[in-house]
Amino acid sequence: MNGAQALMKTLVDAGIDVCFTNPGTSEMHFVAALDSEPKMRAVLALFEGVATGAADGYARMAGKPAATLLHLGCGLGNGLANLHNARKGRVPVLNIVGDHATSHVQYDAQLQSDIETVARNASPWVRTSRSTAQLCQDAAEAIGVCQGPPGQVATLILPADVSWSDGGVSAPPPTLASPAPADSATVDAIAQALRGPGKKALLLGTRALRAPTLMAAARIAAQTGAQLFAEVFPTRIERGAGLPLVERIAYLAELASVQLTGLDHLVLVDAKAPVSFFAYPGKKSYLVPEGCQLHTLATFEQDVATSLDRLVQALGAASAAPVLQAPERPGRPRGKFTADKVCKAIGHLMPDNAIIVDEAQTSGIMLPLYTAGSPRHDVLTLTGGAIGQGLPNAVGAAIASPGRKVIALAGDGSAMYTLQALWTMAREQLDVISIVFNNRSYAILNVELQRVGAAGAGDKARSQLDLRTPPIHFAALAEGMGVRARRVTTTEEFLAAFEHALRTPGPHLIDAVVPPTLAGLKLRVLPHLLKSLASLPPPVARALKRKLAP
Repeated sequence: MNGAQALMKTLVDAGIDVCFTNPGTSEMHFVAALDSEPKMRAVLALFEGVATGAADGYARMAGKPAATLLHLGCGLGNGLANLHNARKGRVPVLNIVGDHATSHVQYDAQLQSDIETVARNASPWVRTSRSTAQLCQDAAEAIGVCQGPPGQVATLILPADVSWSDGGVSAPPPTLASPAPADSATVDAIAQALRGPGKKALLLGTRALRAPTLMAAARIAAQTGAQLFAEVFPTRIERGAGLPLVERIAYLAELASVQLTGLDHLVLVDAKAPVSFFAYPGKKSYLVPEGCQLHTLATFEQDVATSLDRLVQALGAASAAPVLQAPERPGRPRGKFTADKVCKAIGHLMPDNAIIVDEAQTSGIMLPLYTAGSPRHDVLTLTGGAIGQGLPNAVGAAIASPGRKVIALAGDGSAMYTLQALWTMAREQLDVISIVFNNRSYAILNVELQRVGAAGAGDKARSQLDLRTPPIHFAALAEGMGVRARRVTTTEEFLAAFEHALRTPGPHLIDAVVPPTLAGLKLRVLPHLLKSLASLPPPVARALKRKLAP
């Protein structure tokens, strides 16, 4: 075997059987090797950010890495935003990045670049393989590191001559370490804190938001009176009827502070202490209340499920009855067409076992409320805040979960970052409904412009956040890439389009022309409301928070 063929076998033997590709000349031997391994599925993306975002979405649902195939430093750079999201979500992604042949590097050709430096922005593990004989050992190590815990991005740089040379020897799958659970002293100390007086909460992260671990956390909550919170942007959260209802920490720091105020004990479970998304003049960045004692039950490297089970046993909570979400759907929406009506329609019509990829930003504020009692479903969110994740994540989620309907929600601005994902959906005939909230603005940035207190913002400043001229026709763009699409401007039109897409397999796009959720007087008043929260009585502040972001 040559190096590429041996690498292909190493990947498949380790369970990596999907590769999202955007190849160039340096990767041609790897491309040719795809035909030597029938178990490897190759999925072409028209932009590297689609390939990396799809690998992220695939791993979130499959529970194992996918590979990407990228072309040199420039190709890797094009995919960095969604690799950043994967890194922040602790998602395993294996990048294979082609490089010039080792003998060619000295000539500093036009596409020569420092790939390792580019990779380190989002990849804790980076290595350039120096020989065909060593290539597959490097790959096996990359796979092991990638799978963690914690899951992470690993980047293997593959020089063209290492790929084309004979003498490749596949490597066996890596031996994965068994993570240790919380020790007895940690469990006992946390149990004592949860039994004691004061207000208590658990903050749940990536692996703690799946059904079995959620049930354990809910038993702890039922036994101790602790509240259950989820990270602001969960990597993957299972929710819906029959599962514990977990309140996500709010994106806006002022609202998050309302949720956390008065806490005496906060227990971290595969999560980090909450912080503000950005720094704001005169506002806190670290959101744990003063006087609140922080406890860590399970770090990113530890066994989360066993740690929670040990805490259940220490508290005598094994027989505690967890509070579960009752089946409940909102009524069929009617009247003026808004983003909230779209969210309500999703809650009203969502099928069993759906996957929601949520990059709706301001337009999706009401989605958690309207889908809380819908049939069980998974939600994937924008873990690193780098927009353009939603449509690519949906590609990967659909490939990882055939037979499940994927509903991808995107703002118009974020959809334009990686719109090429629609072409891959059409090529692979993926069962994805893409809903674009076409409010003709970077609405989230209009909110931030008000909150951050930037002085002197006038017409020129506001025009940088305005997408009205020329208007973007997403239905036409989708049709041009082979995806059935409808542009809708009324609630009735949206319901008809959504119902048709739900009952018809394959990719669909709904171009939902809606007004911004926060605009005009609402937008101008918002900073003043947020500023007032700290001085309001806690019950009033909590009621206002539920009104603004339920």
